[in-house]
Amino acid sequence: MIYAVISLGVLAILLSLGLGIASKVFSVDVDPKVEAVNEALPQANCGGCGYAGCSNFAEAVVKGEIEPSGCVACSEDVIIKVSAILGVEAVTGVKKIAHVKCSGTRELCENKFDYSGFRDCVGAQLIGGGYKGCEHGCLRLGTCESVCPFDAIKVEEDGIPVVNEDKCTGCGNCVKSCPRKILELVPINKKVRVFCNSKDKGSIVRKICKAGCIGCGKCERICPVNAIVVKDNLAIIDYDKCISCGLCVSECPQNVIHELDVTTKSKAVILEEPCVGCGKCKKICPVNAISGAIKETHVVNANQCKGCGLCVDNCPKNAIVMKNSV
Repeated sequence: MIYAVISLGVLAILLSLGLGIASKVFSVDVDPKVEAVNEALPQANCGGCGYAGCSNFAEAVVKGEIEPSGCVACSEDVIIKVSAILGVEAVTGVKKIAHVKCSGTRELCENKFDYSGFRDCVGAQLIGGGYKGCEHGCLRLGTCESVCPFDAIKVEEDGIPVVNEDKCTGCGNCVKSCPRKILELVPINKKVRVFCNSKDKGSIVRKICKAGCIGCGKCERICPVNAIVVKDNLAIIDYDKCISCGLCVSECPQNVIHELDVTTKSKAVILEEPCVGCGKCKKICPVNAISGAIKETHVVNANQCKGCGLCVDNCPKNAIVMKNSV
């Protein structure tokens, strides 16, 4: 018995020595920059950057395969910190967040049939193309909510998911999970949004949903910068062009286009001394919010001003500024 115990002890020692030697021989040196970057990251492991996790993203950043701003879960401060570790200039862009392109609640949009299966939008879509009357509308079963790693999206009592923009990082998990492509990523600073995803003609939409786009084109015609077009019977906003003037919001007969609540909104203010009264601002204002005679200082009606900034861009004397208005 004692020889067996001694043999096992010797074997254990030899194995330990072997593992120790192997760990030295096959060890991989970790770049200290990779470790530093990884520690700075939020460790959300959401996959929004396109990599398997934060550690993989850290390696890619150090190798120069992706910019620090590629981390959608990173705040501006984190991006600056990571850039400092790498010794490069921090480049930050406008944050994007998820937007739900549907307002067809249970009351506003009828169902084709009763559904009592699993609470999963992907599964429900496989049964007869989904139970909802609108084939393009939200199925209201919360798959987007279940895949969000930041608890940023919740299905409300009326059935429509609502995004918490303070929590949303724009990782895109909800966008990928939706079988009907109801969600999209939009710039957080653009507050005018289309709350519909229907491609059906207006006559069909009116029969199945009281909150659907009918493709009338009024929004397209009133937009002063051609930032909204009707394609496949649906209003689509080009956010690179949109100036958030809100004219399309007031023009939409179906109340499909909304301007999300903002605590403050900038309004145009004309400075008396630089203004020469040329009238260019007055001519370009899409809501006739500017008044004044030629060669006299013009005035902006703050109640009418939409804050689009067109007058600022077209003033030859830089006499117009944007100021926040509560």
